Amino acid sequence: MTNPPMIEERLRIIALAKSFTLHNQGGSRLVVLESVDLTVRAGECVALNGPSGAGKSTLLRAIYGNYLPQHGHILVRHGAAVVDIAAAAPRVILAVRESSMAFVSQFLRVIPRVATLDIVAEPLYRLGVETAEARERAGALLARLAIPRPLWSLAPATFSGGEQQRVNIARGLIAERPILLLDEPTAALDAANRNTVIQLVGEARERGAAIVGIFHDSEVREAVATGMFEMQHSKAAA
Repeated sequence: MTNPPMIEERLRIIALAKSFTLHNQGGSRLVVLESVDLTVRAGECVALNGPSGAGKSTLLRAIYGNYLPQHGHILVRHGAAVVDIAAAAPRVILAVRESSMAFVSQFLRVIPRVATLDIVAEPLYRLGVETAEARERAGALLARLAIPRPLWSLAPATFSGGEQQRVNIARGLIAERPILLLDEPTAALDAANRNTVIQLVGEARERGAAIVGIFHDSEVREAVATGMFEMQHSKAAA
């Protein structure tokens, strides 16, 4: 693990708690996150570590605004402001996602029949980048991730799992947002493409991105992480 080049704070989580009510099990409550505190600065990559069920994916989704926590704060730097994702209005969360935070999940969710090149370039379109430049940057990233040019004009619905994951990674990294959330980005990749993703994550760190990720591959974790955050197994409560 390497030392981060910058110390600017980008993300702070304070006393975060999240539980789920299991209606099909008599209304019992599953406590997934409890009193989570975490700070991530520019140039840091924090790897979430813990057993299955410890709440790693839940924490990522809470940071991104997909899950509403019961308690606590998720403070993210958004331009010159600080936004509490745990209390922000949906329109504010969408604005944060557009320019300040990206999430690369294990699954590619896109509109059917949209060309791969446009799927990857779409975050740049939203930021006002000219179409030609956005497509050029998207093509360069797809080529680097070994997606053959003949596939760029096709929708990725029929691509292999590894190809879809690489498209997902390209889309998540292209806009170079200052906060990056990664959920098993190399899970479906071969060794060569895994190494490319390691390089891309390293480049994101070097330009000052604050990264939080789940990396079950220990070699990937050692290559990209500047620190570890240990998480405990969730527990049920009446």
